[in-house]
Amino acid sequence: MNELDDFEKLPLAIVTGFLGSGKTTLINHILKNANGLRIAVLVNELGDIDIDSQLLVSIDENQIELTNGCICCTLNEDLVQAVYNILQKRSEIDYLILETTGVADPLPVILTFLGTELRSMTQLDAILTVVDAETILNSSIEEVQAVGEQIIYGDIILVNKADLVSAQQLIDVKQKIAKIKPDARTIDTQNCQISLSAVLNLHHHNFSAQILEIDPKIERHLENDGFTTVSFRSTRSISLKKFQQFLDYQLPSSILRMKGIMWFDESKKCHIFQLSGKRFSIEDREWAKPPSNQIVCIGQKLDKLQIYQLLTNCLA
Repeated sequence: MNELDDFEKLPLAIVTGFLGSGKTTLINHILKNANGLRIAVLVNELGDIDIDSQLLVSIDENQIELTNGCICCTLNEDLVQAVYNILQKRSEIDYLILETTGVADPLPVILTFLGTELRSMTQLDAILTVVDAETILNSSIEEVQAVGEQIIYGDIILVNKADLVSAQQLIDVKQKIAKIKPDARTIDTQNCQISLSAVLNLHHHNFSAQILEIDPKIERHLENDGFTTVSFRSTRSISLKKFQQFLDYQLPSSILRMKGIMWFDESKKCHIFQLSGKRFSIEDREWAKPPSNQIVCIGQKLDKLQIYQLLTNCLA
């Protein structure tokens, strides 16, 4: 990779946050308001169906998808190679954004950029942590190992969905965050709407020398916290009525997050389904591919056979 030696360092931001907090929403907002800034995006997907990259606005060949699994639980060589592929187009790219999965510990990802040869070719600009205000308020989610790490290493904590809680509750949310990181810099957002000058080209990130001396023993935090995924595919349409009954009466409490591309029997449109906790949304758009269903469920100690059967029962 000697041909990269003369390149100016590529600035990058790491976007992290728990399941359903709004990471993809933030990246979409950045891409739609880039104003000529040429941004490459690395999307890491949890589960064997690639949903997140389908939800991003089109960024053509500048998007490179990582292999299945959480970045911090897979070989760092995979991430390094993906970044090298982007660096080959350095003259066409101004900025790199890496989105981690919702259960990722960001430290091993950070160390990949600060403790390998990538340090001479990239400049870690900022770590942006997205927090769902309502979810963290109403649960013990901060006790999950990955959530604490995401907040601890975040340069900026975006307290997203701030409109879903009261002013007092928002104060309570920030107090919860402060217990994890007393000096946290928080910014309240709705749908991750924020000025790009507040999150890009900040030159914020400045890890101490000590952290670079850490010999990271990467914890299997997916196993520690009991996270599993269930993927569901079907070329048959789903009955909207049956699916609504599933959400109302059959949804296992162990499911923390669902997302999917859905084909309803009652509609010709493609539907984007997002569920976080007890909240869900469905948006429609035109099909870019032949209609099908692709759904990923993420949660703790999921009964895969039960969930697969429940979703199969929703088919028209």
